[in-house]
Amino acid sequence: MIKDAFKTLEFDKILARLRDCATSNFGKELAMRLQPDDDFETVRGNLSLTTEAVKIFSVSSPPLGGFRDVRETFKKIRLGSVADAEELRDVLSTMYAMREVKKFFKETEADAPQLKFRAAQIEILGNLERMLDNAIDEHGAVRDTASVELQKIRRELRTAQSRIKNEIFNILHDAGKQKFFQDAIVTMRGDRYVLPVKLEYKSQFAGIVHDQSATGATVFIEPMSVVNLNNTVKQLEAEERHEVSRILRNLSDAVRKNLDDLTANVDVLAAIDLVFAKAKLARDMNATEPVLSSFTDLQAARHPLIDPKAVVPVDIRLGENFSMLLVTGPNTGGKTVCMKTLGLLALMTQCGLYIPAANGSRIAVFTNIFADIGDEQSIEQSLSTFSAHMKKIVSILDDVTATDLVLLDEIGAGTDPDEGAALAMSILERLLEIGSATIATTHYSELKTFAYSTDGIENACVEFNADTLRPTYRLLIGIPGASNAFAISRRLGLPQSLILRAKQLITADHATFENVLSALETERLMYEQRNAEIFERQQQIVRHEKKISDMRDEIAKTKGDIIRKAKEKSAAMVRETKREAEEIIAALKEQFDDAGVKRRQQVIQQARDKLREAESDSATGIIADKFIGTRINRKTLSVGDTVYIKPLDQKGTVLAIEKSGDELSVQIGAMRTTVKTSACRFVSHNQPTVQQPTISINPNRGSLGLMQKASTVTRSIDIRGMTVDEAEQVCGKFIDDAQLSGLKQVLIIHGKGTGALRIGVHDFLRRSSSVVNFQFADQDEGGTGATLVNVR
Repeated sequence: MIKDAFKTLEFDKILARLRDCATSNFGKELAMRLQPDDDFETVRGNLSLTTEAVKIFSVSSPPLGGFRDVRETFKKIRLGSVADAEELRDVLSTMYAMREVKKFFKETEADAPQLKFRAAQIEILGNLERMLDNAIDEHGAVRDTASVELQKIRRELRTAQSRIKNEIFNILHDAGKQKFFQDAIVTMRGDRYVLPVKLEYKSQFAGIVHDQSATGATVFIEPMSVVNLNNTVKQLEAEERHEVSRILRNLSDAVRKNLDDLTANVDVLAAIDLVFAKAKLARDMNATEPVLSSFTDLQAARHPLIDPKAVVPVDIRLGENFSMLLVTGPNTGGKTVCMKTLGLLALMTQCGLYIPAANGSRIAVFTNIFADIGDEQSIEQSLSTFSAHMKKIVSILDDVTATDLVLLDEIGAGTDPDEGAALAMSILERLLEIGSATIATTHYSELKTFAYSTDGIENACVEFNADTLRPTYRLLIGIPGASNAFAISRRLGLPQSLILRAKQLITADHATFENVLSALETERLMYEQRNAEIFERQQQIVRHEKKISDMRDEIAKTKGDIIRKAKEKSAAMVRETKREAEEIIAALKEQFDDAGVKRRQQVIQQARDKLREAESDSATGIIADKFIGTRINRKTLSVGDTVYIKPLDQKGTVLAIEKSGDELSVQIGAMRTTVKTSACRFVSHNQPTVQQPTISINPNRGSLGLMQKASTVTRSIDIRGMTVDEAEQVCGKFIDDAQLSGLKQVLIIHGKGTGALRIGVHDFLRRSSSVVNFQFADQDEGGTGATLVNVR
């Protein structure tokens, strides 16, 4: 790509920000060398890599902290030189980073196949890493354990140095020699231990003079007793240097043998560092992945170098329905920023960078980007003269192709307006013929008319607020902009008389054209407001329709649940009624003699008729029960009346009414309980029963009690809402009554809920001697919400 426009668009500042996001020096260098690519698939691949890095970076980042720039060290070793200990320490640190990065990508669960493939190419050189780690410490020094010989030399060296210190300590503290010393200190001269001796005692102190003080009053003498020890130290230090040199040479040779693999690994680390620098920059800019396309449609695009709090997002379309955009409007209105935004975002995209724009923004891939931006906003030297503009445009026309992007600021400016406008039209016609994507800015009214009458060109303007006389910096495509020169001049303080005179001098056609533009802008704002209101109403309608649909679905679901439960409960009641009727009939058959055959048959027939009636009414009976009864009138309520207890969903008979009238004692089947009057609804008053003829039964058979129980004890009991203790008492009495009445199987309804009541009841049943066994009821009788009990 031709780089002439890079500086004009300030692309180097983007690269500098990318560099600051990199971890290693090598990665920073790659960032500054990054160049846009003009191949569509290559750009797509680079963006895909950035997307993978963004996914991982949102959770963690690869451990690149130990990655050092070891390229110079590798070059030195490749030429046969020996690396020093600090250079080998950097190699070791980088090898550690290689191993950790490979491990990181192997363990990460993020969907990043390309980055994982690159990390898998890192060759782990375990033997070399261990060799370096055994020889070089974290401070860049050769370890004592690097070799047996070095360990021996350093041990002897420490011993010799210790003997010297001990000998000098003894000399310093010898009472007979205290007067010889200027100060009771030990110092070094020429890497040898010496003592500061007064000049007048020089002849009395045996040793070698190494130095003299500036005043001449002190001489630095090496005592004769430590001369040999110092010589030993010197010899050991020489041996140490020789052994360290040998070790470093061996280590450098080992690195040299693996240099190709190490170099390839370093390149992979640097590439990964660059990709994650792109991810970090995307986060810092709040950028999104651009969608590559054959045309450009940027939504809420922001210039990446302007403070995010101050920048005004713009929408830019180019290349789909028109290939050229002609932008008009006042100076300082944002025309140049719009052009630079498109150019800079195109360069960022083609470098594999995310762009600061709304998600889903589309952008084309350009072969080259040309820019002639020469106003005071340019960072380049002034190109405001006509000749400079023409020179730049001539160069662009020589190189531009249909796959390029051209940005022209103030085209045709700097010369006679009529001639400048004519030249601008001819240049735009040529670019339109070539087919390049072009954005041009101008103040010429003739060009606005030219854009209206020419296919492939679209007018646009930067919005200007006529009330505040300030630009809004929004780009409006499809509408040409007025220059607003009079309004701006008035705001800047130009006398009103001069403005009025200027309006008199302006040509009628130009004034009419500007008035038309002003009217169009007013109508645009009005329709924009109306469209916003229509859109809001449409959204409200959509929300209401969704709410109604949800309510309809909920009602249908509730209706279905009610019908299903009613059918299940009615079926259970029918089965229960059948069993009770058959038991009663069986008891009657056993207990009555032949004298009552007709009466027995009549009673049996009546029971069967009631059973069929219960079957026919069961489908609607349960649903009707949901709404049974009226509010209780405490004045008319009396003992024996039937009431409906809402919390228990059961009917019961009133046994007693408390004086306050707030509570009732009711009989529900075999259960007696106390409930709040407010929790009940009135069903019916007590109806006097017609006395049936008494049937004589043999008392010796004990059948009278059985018949009484059979007529009062039901097969099921509902204990929902009770505590476990209350339920145990009620169930115990219920099972006793069932035994007395001859029932062999009963149903206890405890509900599902948290399961605490069910567990308590099952524990009670296990302990009861009256229970043979128990199990959950059939699905149509309540399933796990009820228990079927077999009684002894």
